[in-house]
Amino acid sequence: MRTLRRRWFRVTVGVLCGALSAVAELVLVLAGGLWSLAVSGGRTGTGPPRGVAVTAGRLAGWERRRMSAWYGTDPAVPAGGSAAFAYLAARCGVGLLGGVVLLAAAVGAGYASFLAWGWFVLAEIEYPATVLLSALGGLFLLFLCAQGLHGVASLDAHLARRFAGGSEHEVLQRRIGELAASRAGVVEAVHDERRRIERDLHDGVQQRLVALGMLLGRARRDTDPARARELVLQAHAESQQALTQLREVAWRVYPAVLDEDGLPEALETVAARAGIPVRLSARVGDGLPRTVRTVAYFVVAECVTNAVKHSGASCASVHVEQRGDVLDVRVEDDGRGGADPSGGGLLGLARRVAALDGHLTVHSPAGGPTRITAELPCD
Repeated sequence: MRTLRRRWFRVTVGVLCGALSAVAELVLVLAGGLWSLAVSGGRTGTGPPRGVAVTAGRLAGWERRRMSAWYGTDPAVPAGGSAAFAYLAARCGVGLLGGVVLLAAAVGAGYASFLAWGWFVLAEIEYPATVLLSALGGLFLLFLCAQGLHGVASLDAHLARRFAGGSEHEVLQRRIGELAASRAGVVEAVHDERRRIERDLHDGVQQRLVALGMLLGRARRDTDPARARELVLQAHAESQQALTQLREVAWRVYPAVLDEDGLPEALETVAARAGIPVRLSARVGDGLPRTVRTVAYFVVAECVTNAVKHSGASCASVHVEQRGDVLDVRVEDDGRGGADPSGGGLLGLARRVAALDGHLTVHSPAGGPTRITAELPCD
């Protein structure tokens, strides 16, 4: 029952947000349509102006995120241009229909609950039978509106799929292509990570162990006790540094604290080891899937490491928040900016995020600051 109420609540909020955005989309569609009529003089084939097309693409992206967050679906939408403009023109009606259904539901709730609050408002009810029938009518209207809300949500998602890919077969083909691409990306990211670990072991830990063996060998052969003691002390220092590097490599493979204490504690460790001040805010639920918290951890760890090593940042902030079925991860620093999304580290993160059907966004203009956000579905 609790799950059912939660689902109704989520659909209702999603339809309400869709009704509000439909007003903005209607204004955009009217402005773009009037501009096209003025320019083309009634001729067909003239698309909306560039500014309207870009705004239409952003609104279409917002609609996709809305449906993903509240409906639990993640339909593809037109990315921009005339296709996004046509999609929004068709979606206006669906959004406004959702607003009408919500308004009818509010009226039905008012009539249905009259038996509960009417006694306190009216001094005397002259026609109790009429009031009872009104309450029953209100309950029936609420039932119809509940079905209507689900119908509007389904129509909303179907409309997005229709304009993005056409038939169900085409949508399925595109989804297969996306899965194949994300799988190849994950395989490539794992290979890159393996090569980096091998390089760290070969150039770091292995060299330390070789030096440790040489120092111990020289100490064993040296006949001067004082010199031998000094070599043993150097060997002890080398062993401590080798152990530290080995722990760093183990942390980069997979931190045990992530399974033992959870994501917030693992992120606190990242902030403590960063070397620069890191403001951390983590609000996540208990039932976060293991794959999601793993990817979120590596996104934060890689971004903080990049901020320290490459951007020259003096401080950074990490904000992780679970909103419904989506985990938002945002890492910002005050460095010099200019981060390349196609670079090895960020490209590997994008592949990890894409494997969960998430999205990674990098905003890093020259001169900074850098802001990297990741949206990870938790289903």
